[in-house]
Amino acid sequence: MSAHAETHPEPLQEPLKKLLGGTTAKVMADQLGLRTVGDLLHHYPRRYAERGEMTKLSELPLEEHVTVVAQVADARVHKFNHGRGQRLEVTLTDGSGRLQLVFFGKAVWGAQQKLLPGRRGMFAGKVGVFNRKLQLAHPDYMLLDEDTDSEDLARFQLLPLYPACAKLQSWKIAQAVQMVLSTLEATGWRGLIDPLPEPVRTERGLITLPEALLKVHKPRTKADIEDARQRLKWDEAFVLQVALARRRAAESALPAAPRKPVEGGLLDAFDAKLPFTLTEGQRQVSQEIFADLATEHPMHRLLQGEVGSGKTMVALRAMLATVDAGGQAAMLAPTEVLAQQHHRSITEMMGELAEGGMLGGAEQGTKVVLLTGSMGAAARRQALLDLVTGEAGIVIGTHALIEDKVQFHDLGLVVVDEQHRFGVEQRDALRSKGKQPPHLLVMTATPIPRTVAMTVFGDLETSVLDQLPAGRSPISTHVVPAKDKPHFLARTWERLREEAEGGHQAYVVCPRIGDEEGPASAKKSGSSGESADSPESPEDEEEKRPPLAVLDIAGQLTSGPLSGLRVEPLHGRMQPEAKDEVMRAFAAGDVDVLVATTVIEVGVNVPNATGMVIMDADRFGVSQLHQLRGRVGRGSAAGLCLLVTEMPEASPARSRLEAVAGTLDGFELSRIDLEQRREGDVLGQAQSGVRSSLRMLAVIEDEDVIAEARDEATALVAADPELTGHPELRTALDALLDEEREEYLDKG
Repeated sequence: MSAHAETHPEPLQEPLKKLLGGTTAKVMADQLGLRTVGDLLHHYPRRYAERGEMTKLSELPLEEHVTVVAQVADARVHKFNHGRGQRLEVTLTDGSGRLQLVFFGKAVWGAQQKLLPGRRGMFAGKVGVFNRKLQLAHPDYMLLDEDTDSEDLARFQLLPLYPACAKLQSWKIAQAVQMVLSTLEATGWRGLIDPLPEPVRTERGLITLPEALLKVHKPRTKADIEDARQRLKWDEAFVLQVALARRRAAESALPAAPRKPVEGGLLDAFDAKLPFTLTEGQRQVSQEIFADLATEHPMHRLLQGEVGSGKTMVALRAMLATVDAGGQAAMLAPTEVLAQQHHRSITEMMGELAEGGMLGGAEQGTKVVLLTGSMGAAARRQALLDLVTGEAGIVIGTHALIEDKVQFHDLGLVVVDEQHRFGVEQRDALRSKGKQPPHLLVMTATPIPRTVAMTVFGDLETSVLDQLPAGRSPISTHVVPAKDKPHFLARTWERLREEAEGGHQAYVVCPRIGDEEGPASAKKSGSSGESADSPESPEDEEEKRPPLAVLDIAGQLTSGPLSGLRVEPLHGRMQPEAKDEVMRAFAAGDVDVLVATTVIEVGVNVPNATGMVIMDADRFGVSQLHQLRGRVGRGSAAGLCLLVTEMPEASPARSRLEAVAGTLDGFELSRIDLEQRREGDVLGQAQSGVRSSLRMLAVIEDEDVIAEARDEATALVAADPELTGHPELRTALDALLDEEREEYLDKG
């Protein structure tokens, strides 16, 4: 931040405790992560209730903390426990549905005096179910007609409803926002920094920042809300894209050794012995990569492609081209199982070309070595020696490659598989082992819509492989409603037995390992409030059941429906040797059914596996289900994937599963996945920082804003890389790039 900015503190950087007092500020910081004036003003209303219009009570989400605006239809006191206890039941209505409020004990008298039929108010609490009716137990409430506290709010035509929590109701947040806005208006917004350059703002007809903040929190009309949203979306998109553009500019200014493909070398020899032709997509992406490798600046490319689209083949050709040009290539895999598998498949694909310097090895061959944490000392010593002398042109390993002891002769290319599992420190540690920064190719099998790639991996150029190579078989997917139709589940196990009897193999995937220490916390978090002390309902019971576990299911299948078949468990808590042994046995066809956790999600390649059953499929994300499904149908026989769930037909979880069953297109599914998640939750936990900086921008809906902001940002950074002429923008970047977001950008 510039010295000038420090003398007049920027109003949005002011700590909240200065304006709101310590107690409220502490609750805001602890419960919602809001610490500064800017944090609070960027905590936008989730929606707006109109006077006279109320929340649709018919659409309340279970287990979530909600605020509703509704009218009291009825209030009755019931006695229980032989007259010693009493509870007040209040029925709210809004024309679309009904909601019950329940109060016990001391709270009954006060609520009974206030909540009279006909009164209108805001009610906040966690939605539960009792006797098949939706209810809020001991909700907080504020009546909207005569509560002195509510006078300010009651004047609003459009009542802002904020994302809230048990200790901080929506109207308390609204009151704090009003107070902060009044203070800023009184000072004429002195010192406010507007990150959007004036020409960009006026060209697009966007309102000023103070106007936008007022209109989003105190709208008079729906048009006000729309104007505010447009402006605030632009801020988010633009500041993020400037950060990414600066990163791209800095990276492309670094020097790198060009690695131009050489005729008659390893790559040509490899291509000549390929038993199949490359797809058009593979050829085109390879050309993009070779062009990048030939330049004097490091390549930064993201290669995304469906499971089985042949990414490894494209990466291998890039590694061979690098070796031809005198460099070494390193491939970084997230797990030992995957590193070993890549090593196996690459040495098989290369044949005698992978035996450089050995008896029977090809003359222009090279050595391909594996380096993992669990290798024996002698093998490890030899691998390290092969790397430092340059004997090994290609190394495949886990993050053991990053350790200080590992030295390269001349590292030219780093390939990172399943990017989101590596942090930037790891990527940089590996890149620092080159004499100059090596070229970088990042691969992911999670299909990412274009705008998400622009937002999350915005510092990488993107290549997409969207054709599957010839010989991949279709996979049919079906939802198995185990609770409604138990005979479907019985048929599921018969189908696996049929696959095994036909000489094929199958996976059964479970969300949990089993025998965990202490009670399994099966509750899916989705609420930020404390649970109501209300009796459990059957729906709650289903939610509370622990997710099915590998060890339990493996035992049940062996002694039950799959008895006589060779069933083996596989999970992340097994020793690496034991894990490899099971995987090798499965790959060799000595195991019929592998009961596993998602350790198989990435990269396990067994062409003979045709069947997959995913238990409690509703507990996995859409992209993860798609990844898992990609493990079957890798050979010439068709694949079958069965998604087992106990969720009722009308539930959102069930519609997610139907979407997965309905299409094999990963890009289509990733759009569905994003549309169903909370806005701004771009790639789940993979990129937490982007969530914190995108509050208004919906990555899918706002495709145009993101694309335009990227163009503007690129042009601005090209003209003024240090942003000397845009001090406000620099300050906004400092705020965006606090540690968490810096880390997020670096993951790109």
